Amino acid sequence: MRALLIIAVLLLTSAVHSAVVFDTLYIIEDSIEVSTGGKLPYITFNRTTTFSQTNARLILNEGDQLELLVVNLDDIDHEFEVKDQTATYSILAGNQLSISYTFTSAGLFIFRDPMNFPDYSSVGLSGMIVVKNHSHSSFYWNIKEHKSGLNTDVLNGGTVDWSLYYPEFFTINGNSHPNINTDVSARITGNIGDTLILYLANTGQSIHPMHFHGYHVEVLFSSKSPQHVGRMKDSQGIFPSEGVVLQLVPDKVGEYPVHDHNLISTTGANLYPLGMFTTILITP
Repeated sequence: MRALLIIAVLLLTSAVHSAVVFDTLYIIEDSIEVSTGGKLPYITFNRTTTFSQTNARLILNEGDQLELLVVNLDDIDHEFEVKDQTATYSILAGNQLSISYTFTSAGLFIFRDPMNFPDYSSVGLSGMIVVKNHSHSSFYWNIKEHKSGLNTDVLNGGTVDWSLYYPEFFTINGNSHPNINTDVSARITGNIGDTLILYLANTGQSIHPMHFHGYHVEVLFSSKSPQHVGRMKDSQGIFPSEGVVLQLVPDKVGEYPVHDHNLISTTGANLYPLGMFTTILITP
């Protein structure tokens, strides 16, 4: 009888904490401003009908059911998938599609347009679904690189030779240094002893080894290398289309840099430090 009571309590607790979450993504084409002041054609999943160069992120709790409406405001057809899920959906120009997902485990999941992959995903159409099982302060990095001319070729229906890919601009949530530090969702801040959680999605086509000065981080989740969970590191490589969740518990005050050890990624059009460069700020 006691065992049955415990099971009933656990089931009730699970039911209380799970929810049906309704959300909408709009596919919108516009342009992204790069660190040197120029613009590149760009296309993103947005939470509203107003274009933002920061791709949407969807935040859920473990066990939530996501009821997602994807609206294609572009004048060309697109596709939609959550990486490592089984289904890919076509969304015709001007049309919309309702999709349902249930996430039974915590982690980070990349959603994207897989049409002619990696074409549309690389020129913007890739974001993150974060599934939580905690209430700690959280930060989010959608990391991506960009090459002048490639975006135009893709969005004009041209053919891209990815063997010649050599990116020039490098962003976190659509921003480069120094603007990354003004993004409160990206810049890691907190106090000594806090538990801080960082969600990273690599939606580009290059490997990005992120180096954390001053602190070590613990790997909580990796979609590519689950065997790395539990490791303590000061550098964490993240592969294309990989999602990683890291935990930082700072033990001292200070401001310490975080940068890509692939040093070209700390530049913008070869100008330092206009790339993937930010700082951690910890106070008493």
